[in-house]
Amino acid sequence: MATSTSEPSASAAPWRPKAVVFDLLTALLDSWTLWDASTPSGTEAEGRPWRARYLEITFGTGRYEPYEDLVRQAAREVGLPDSAPQALLDKWAQLQAWPEVAGVLERLKARGYRLGVVTNCSVEKGHEEGGYVVFDEVITAAESGFYKPAPEAYRAIMTAMGLGADEILFVAGSAGDVQGATDAGMRVVWHNKVGLPRKEDAVPLREGRDLEDALEGFL
Repeated sequence: MATSTSEPSASAAPWRPKAVVFDLLTALLDSWTLWDASTPSGTEAEGRPWRARYLEITFGTGRYEPYEDLVRQAAREVGLPDSAPQALLDKWAQLQAWPEVAGVLERLKARGYRLGVVTNCSVEKGHEEGGYVVFDEVITAAESGFYKPAPEAYRAIMTAMGLGADEILFVAGSAGDVQGATDAGMRVVWHNKVGLPRKEDAVPLREGRDLEDALEGFL
């Protein structure tokens, strides 16, 4: 179910972005399932704490450090064996988009929006899953030199697309992304597929458990 504090519509909100920029690993891809499957038990009981610790480390890092190193650090800190991060990285190509993603991207393209991605990945992992056909620009943490939610990470996609913050709608995949993109001056909607709790002060224009719900009014 979607929630909205300032629901966009043709009559209520004439603002139309020139580009829609996405978080990759949560807003567009089901990375949760792969993290869970890479643990010894193959369950959320091990996968969710590992992923949560990774997000804490990454969001507190700021300047880029190798993505793979942070994945391994998080595994060690929650007591997982080295085989878990190795399995995750080996299975990276198995990441799947959420079911509605392809249709939503097609509709956005048909409406004339430029599309971009900002992801907390290495260049290899980000471009492997970010694709080159649908998206006009894909910026990884390795390329910007910063992990989200550092403002420099979001500014990098603005520079790459030649657009200002007020010309971009950002689709967040986490509460930290909602705050980070808001602090960078973007308007934000949150595709909160797994029902994560809100944090900090930023409130998205709209929040939905489905990408279509989150982007209602822009499709």
